[in-house]
Amino acid sequence: MTIKRIISDKVKEAPPKTWSNCLVVGDQFFVSGMTAHDLDGNVAGGKDMYSQSRQTFLKIQALVEAAGARMNDIVKMTIFVTDISERKEVWRAREEFFTGNFPACSLIGISALATPELKVEIEATGFINASDAG
Repeated sequence: MTIKRIISDKVKEAPPKTWSNCLVVGDQFFVSGMTAHDLDGNVAGGKDMYSQSRQTFLKIQALVEAAGARMNDIVKMTIFVTDISERKEVWRAREEFFTGNFPACSLIGISALATPELKVEIEATGFINASDAG
């Protein structure tokens, strides 16, 4: 099997020799931790958890679709939040992107993310066309 790097014009590329935003191996895809950073490196979506979560899911969706998959093909997510009491805002945003079986998920409260204004980071793993199976 080969590793294919996925790029979307809706998601800023990582600096060289740091990480890949999305990789596909066979029919499996891996999305690195995404945040609400926009193409210019600014925090998009305001300062609230819902808006940042929604912006983050939009970036994940762009990468997943560039990989030839759909959001419902995601089978596992890990979500990091800086304020666990705001977790329902993440769930509210998530409901806009998934139907049927929601992905298996871990929610982890942390003290900070790489940029102080960030409230949420989400990584995802899935299988292309998984939601078409059985």
